[in-house]
Amino acid sequence: MSYSSGERIVLSQREGQIAYFSPWVIILVPLAAILFQVYVPLFFQFLGYLEMPLLVVVYFALMRRSQIRGLLIGAVVGLAQDSLSKAPLGMFGIVKTLVGYFAASVGVRLDVDNGLLRLFLAYFFFVFHQFFYWVMARALLAQQVAFDWQHTLILGLLNAIVAVALFHFLDKLRAAG
Repeated sequence: MSYSSGERIVLSQREGQIAYFSPWVIILVPLAAILFQVYVPLFFQFLGYLEMPLLVVVYFALMRRSQIRGLLIGAVVGLAQDSLSKAPLGMFGIVKTLVGYFAASVGVRLDVDNGLLRLFLAYFFFVFHQFFYWVMARALLAQQVAFDWQHTLILGLLNAIVAVALFHFLDKLRAAG
């Protein structure tokens, strides 16, 4: 495809731009999310519906726009969550690895700085995470667990709303790059 000399393709300044974070942000934010997931519901049961490690994986995968880094952040956060929870070791690791990969794939193709798009993606990845966890529990562990679609869709909406606020906060932690 050729363009005349006066024609240019103009991208917005933020579109396609990879977000950079300080090493302390990459380490402390997922750690805080995992600790939140494990300990806060012990004191405040109504916050047990929040899947903070998942939201952090989705955010970093979307912003870094690298499938390899999405895989790594998903695997590390998932395995760390497995080691601190009562879930069988590897279940969250597998599911969050896939979420990290797919979120990074979306981040490569779309400008994910839009709040409405972030709401939709957080909702989609929460439902995907819950569904795939259910599939893995049935396939790998032979557990006969029911999947409650209504409950999952409502919790997905609540997590998506929290994700938009969390993503806005995490945007403030970006390093200039």
